[in-house]
Amino acid sequence: MRTERISGDGQAERRDVKVVVGAAIVADGRVLACARSAPPEVAGRWEFPGGKVEPGESETAALVRECAEELAVRVEVGDRVGRDVRMAHGRAVLRVYAARLLGDDQPRALEHAEMRWLSADELDTVDWLPADVPIVADLRPLLDPRRFADPAVSPGD
Repeated sequence: MRTERISGDGQAERRDVKVVVGAAIVADGRVLACARSAPPEVAGRWEFPGGKVEPGESETAALVRECAEELAVRVEVGDRVGRDVRMAHGRAVLRVYAARLLGDDQPRALEHAEMRWLSADELDTVDWLPADVPIVADLRPLLDPRRFADPAVSPGD
């Protein structure tokens, strides 16, 4: 992603905006939240697992790679959750995708201090990083218990 801004002399400057992807891994009406272990200024704050998209890498491929590296799991990436969230004074943008675990994979906190599976009612019990806060509201419908308890409710509803 590229943006333009006007420099002090009135000339347009182009710069690349980094894309950071996050996974809202949903299972049985709960989403996986991870507590950062570093850097110190954000340690203990909660986020959706993920990371930077590398040059030449698609967003979904980056998310699959990041989940394998951070959680030792395989995921299937679904639809976007929420909108783009500006980060790092506009130098980066966060894009979160719904995801589900594949096979019998169970996440392990390889790079995080802690992990929790949160229901819709528990989303506000952790201290989310500022970039993840706007996504939380958009995530609530995906965690609606009726989606999992009533066979008449299909995943697309």
